Amino acid sequence: MKKSLQIGGAFVGLIVGAGFASGQEIMQYFTSFGMMGIVGGIVATIAFAFLGMTLAQLGSKLQTTSHKGVIYYIGGRYIGAVLDFLITFFLFGVAVVMFAGAGSTFNQMFGINPMVGSIIMVALTIGTLLLNLKNILNLIAIITPYLMVVIFIILIYSLFTMDISISEANTIAQNQASAASNWFMGALLYVSYNIAAGAALLIVMGGTEKDSKVAGVGGILGGVMLGGLIILIHLTMFVKLDVVGGVDMPTLELAKQIHPAVGVLMAIALLGMMYNTAVGMFYAFTVRFVGPEHKVFKPTVVVVGLVGFVASLVGFTTLVGKVYSTMGYLGFALIVAIVIAWIRRDKKEVVS
Repeated sequence: MKKSLQIGGAFVGLIVGAGFASGQEIMQYFTSFGMMGIVGGIVATIAFAFLGMTLAQLGSKLQTTSHKGVIYYIGGRYIGAVLDFLITFFLFGVAVVMFAGAGSTFNQMFGINPMVGSIIMVALTIGTLLLNLKNILNLIAIITPYLMVVIFIILIYSLFTMDISISEANTIAQNQASAASNWFMGALLYVSYNIAAGAALLIVMGGTEKDSKVAGVGGILGGVMLGGLIILIHLTMFVKLDVVGGVDMPTLELAKQIHPAVGVLMAIALLGMMYNTAVGMFYAFTVRFVGPEHKVFKPTVVVVGLVGFVASLVGFTTLVGKVYSTMGYLGFALIVAIVIAWIRRDKKEVVS
């Protein structure tokens, strides 16, 4: 069970980055559809649990140390190559969104120019990768429970200080920017791009466990925890839409309302999540092309980091809406391939 929890925790930790924890993603994919966002959250939970289980089990069965092996196993030579490219592209895209998110957090919390906040995060990310720290994702284990506690505090506060009716909240919700045309598509798109970004880590984590059942349970646990967080953050913002509508970092705004100290705690949690995700994604992206022991690894990290910083200047809210939804549609190809691989595997087991 301990190993399953580790796999589940790593799954949650990598996906809960800036857009998720800040509430910006949940706002665009769930809360903007009002009460139906809860149903969307349930759909997302089921999908995350199934896909998490399948990817972790495939990683375990193939005993792989990289996402490449499983992706080519799932898609074959040609589709596998396309999926490999998409996943690698997502790794870069998500890291860029973390840089932009750091800029927004520093600006909203401390009044610092967003560009300065982004530069700080880029410098920390490049610095960490240059130090060649292999255990970077272990930090997530500390920050994830800390974030959940802060979110619970904000949720309880929000429910007790709700100033609008459910119908008023529903009306405000319809005026928020949505990343999809309806609640069902919102949930599917959200799962799609997150699986595209998290697949690499899930596969590698699965590969560290010889028992595929243990790996599968880890994937399921991760999916259920992610779904729970989605629904919690959705409810927190829904009952306070009159306050957080149109804000870059909704959960941070609510935390500041409780007490400035809670705002600082939330800002630290957000920046920690962004840092973890940015480092994890950038590392996975860079080692796809250059081995960590190679002499050009460090110069490559610096160049990739600087390119990522330039890309982040587009702005956080814009990036979450545009980049992520585009990635979501592309990620559907990966989900279809995973489902086909799962059906094929079951048939093979029946035959044998």
